[in-house]
Amino acid sequence: MDKLYVRGGKSLSGSVHISGSKNASLPILAATLLTGEPCIIRRVPDVSDTNYMIQILTALGAEVERSSGTVRITAENIGHNAPYEIVRKMRASICIMGPLLARLNTASVSLPGGCVIGDRPVDLHLKGLQAIGANIDMTGGNMHITAPSGLHGSEVDLRGKHGPTVLGTDNLMMAAVLADGTTVIESAAAEPEVVDLANFLNKMGANIEGAGTRRITIKGVKKLHGVEHTVIPDRIEAGTFMVAGAMAGCPDKGITLHRVCEDDLRPSTEKLIEAGHDVTFDKSGSTCTVKPGKNPVGANIVTAPFPGFPTDMQAQFTALFAVTPGISVVEDTIFPQRFMHCAEMSRMGADIKVDNGTAVIHGNHNMSAAPVMASDLRASAALVLAGLCSEGTTEINRLYHIDRGYENIDDKLIMLGAEIERLRE
Repeated sequence: MDKLYVRGGKSLSGSVHISGSKNASLPILAATLLTGEPCIIRRVPDVSDTNYMIQILTALGAEVERSSGTVRITAENIGHNAPYEIVRKMRASICIMGPLLARLNTASVSLPGGCVIGDRPVDLHLKGLQAIGANIDMTGGNMHITAPSGLHGSEVDLRGKHGPTVLGTDNLMMAAVLADGTTVIESAAAEPEVVDLANFLNKMGANIEGAGTRRITIKGVKKLHGVEHTVIPDRIEAGTFMVAGAMAGCPDKGITLHRVCEDDLRPSTEKLIEAGHDVTFDKSGSTCTVKPGKNPVGANIVTAPFPGFPTDMQAQFTALFAVTPGISVVEDTIFPQRFMHCAEMSRMGADIKVDNGTAVIHGNHNMSAAPVMASDLRASAALVLAGLCSEGTTEINRLYHIDRGYENIDDKLIMLGAEIERLRE
């Protein structure tokens, strides 16, 4: 099992290129099941989650070729039964339900796994599919979904307890593109990754309007065709490196990120500026430079669905606030149990109290290295960030979590001047 050793106290400078979005790539890869024609997807990050999705597509019968971030998929002859051995490893594998149901009128998918950050139910996915004509039988941990009379457009409200469901919106959108009639998704997720999927589907010949708003309209079509598509930049990876620049960047130079999208990064940008750091974009909004502030201050964060502050960035900002003078408060309304990184950072000297989905952080500069354990994808990134600013060498265990969603994060940080070593045992 890999371990990462991060030596603190190194000043970061230089530039890195941000990878394609992991959370956009997964449903887009799944959407290639909607046609038997070849699809070419560019800037797919080489992370374990996308590797699992490619394994699932291959197991279903698709022909897949992968080279240097480009994936070519031809799903001409596919089956409907996704194997448990792969599905259990990744929660996002559930997004194959929609395209399989649309293409074959049947799908058999195991209940998925993934990182443990609280209850992440699939009931909204099933509600959406049932509304357009699916029958669902749950037996032995498997979801057997059929549409014997085909799929038919309907109006569906996907409002959930903690806000809209991103993968649920994706699943219903992919199922509805080949349905008979018009489907309207109310309380739809508006995240940039949903917009990227809608753009991909429209390139294939779908008729989708309203992606990026809370109301998406899908007019069903008879057939989709193969296309080429480039995945959007990963806003969470970009946000993570922005925080790295604020925490450990060279005061004069900072760090520069290429291949970003300014609009998608607005919540993180605004919070970094509020905390006293320097964030600038070029005219195109595709390059960003972050320098640490001379007099940083604490701030408060409440996570919310896009365009609010993303839950996937709260752990990284908790690490920032742990070394920022003053008191900061971080409340996660999406996943209130997503604070397992706080106990690990406390081992490093952070002063954090967590209660009922809220962390109160008394910032200090006296963090020290300690052996810590990653509990989920974003928590692992937060521990790396904390290690950059701690005295000594931090040992991070369970590194497979960070490899789920960050492409070569250790190599990229080394390019910026960090002293990091990955050891394979």
